[in-house]
Amino acid sequence: MNIWHALQAMVLAAALLALPPAAPAAPPDAAPLVSKLQSAYAAMHGFQATFTQELTHQESASTETRHGTLLFRKPLLVRWETNSPSPELLLVSATDIWNWLPDEELAYRYSLDLARDSLPIIMVVTGQSPLDRDFDVERLPPEQGDANLIHLLLYPREPSAQLTEAQVWIDPATSLIRQAQVMDFYGNTNLIRFDSLTPDAALKDEAFTFTPPPGTEVEDHTDGSHPAMTPLMR
Repeated sequence: MNIWHALQAMVLAAALLALPPAAPAAPPDAAPLVSKLQSAYAAMHGFQATFTQELTHQESASTETRHGTLLFRKPLLVRWETNSPSPELLLVSATDIWNWLPDEELAYRYSLDLARDSLPIIMVVTGQSPLDRDFDVERLPPEQGDANLIHLLLYPREPSAQLTEAQVWIDPATSLIRQAQVMDFYGNTNLIRFDSLTPDAALKDEAFTFTPPPGTEVEDHTDGSHPAMTPLMR
């Protein structure tokens, strides 16, 4: 998916999106759930998880499934490592962002602005996008097969080409997100399901650093220029 073309349509998307009428951030039945979720993430220093990711492309009706691990530590250190079907590393450090493609011997380097502007799935699943501030929230009936999870539909108050709608599934026992999905302006969806999640796991500083291996071609886009593809949506 060429998400950078989508970035060019951001202003148009914001103007054309027809969102529901303005509503409180969370209706009465969802407000306590959102409050508990925010409290759980506020008290947590980070987590380690294994994930399954499903990228569905609206135009082709095709879905790509990926598996990997996610390490997160506050304030916003992320190591998102895909193991299959192809290895890929997305690393958000304290100073920059790296996207490494070992099979291609290629690494992209970005400024931290990309994490805030173009990676909404990370902001949602790590609790860095407060639901009661950034979204209007609607509680949905439990889905078949996920009857034990609380299902919320989220409408962003400031929609962009990358995020026009989101859904989260919350574990009521822990008040943590076990599954999340974001949809972009074109109807493409990015679904993340945590197969396991360990709050406050011991994470080493080295996990959030990256040095390109010898022989790796580096494309540096920290000046604001954009490559053809964006991490997590390649």
